[in-house]
Amino acid sequence: MLLSPRIIAHFEQSGRLKLELAELLSSPIAQSAEMIAEALLSEKKVLSCGNGGAAACAQYFASLLLNRYEIERPSLAAMALAADSVTLSAVADDSHFEQVFSRQIMGLGQARDVLLAISSSGNSANILNAIKAAKERDMPVIAISGGDGGSLVELLGENDIHIGVPHDSPARVVEVTVLILHCLCDAVDCLLLGEH
Repeated sequence: MLLSPRIIAHFEQSGRLKLELAELLSSPIAQSAEMIAEALLSEKKVLSCGNGGAAACAQYFASLLLNRYEIERPSLAAMALAADSVTLSAVADDSHFEQVFSRQIMGLGQARDVLLAISSSGNSANILNAIKAAKERDMPVIAISGGDGGSLVELLGENDIHIGVPHDSPARVVEVTVLILHCLCDAVDCLLLGEH
């Protein structure tokens, strides 16, 4: 079996989708970067969450803020809510998996912290509950989702931002999500430190 054409097709599909979405997503990404930079300048933090590949993206984003993206800079306050396996398993065991993020937000989130919620489907119960908990804590929400955005779109208010990747393939959505996160990090660095 010749796999090269199949592999090339993946590269072409991913590249085409990213180029097609550049114009659509540039404004909500810029608004999100401004929201994050404003929070960080006010000594607030970013809490991020997701499941599976989205959890990896959320954890990766927190690591880029805490450490660095492409230039040396001070550490920025961020926390990935899926990174603590002890807390996740305790909450899932004692109550319900649907509460693994919302309970952390209720304990750690403060007014004007930012929640970055990532969900390929936009329908994961624990992500929906995280958004609801963020609302209770007076935290603005940045939501990244695939497809039509799912149920999470209905939970977002006028001060929240939705970055929608209108594609049904979870793999393509995750690939675009990583690019979105890189753009966010670059834009936040630019806002905080000037162009580099």
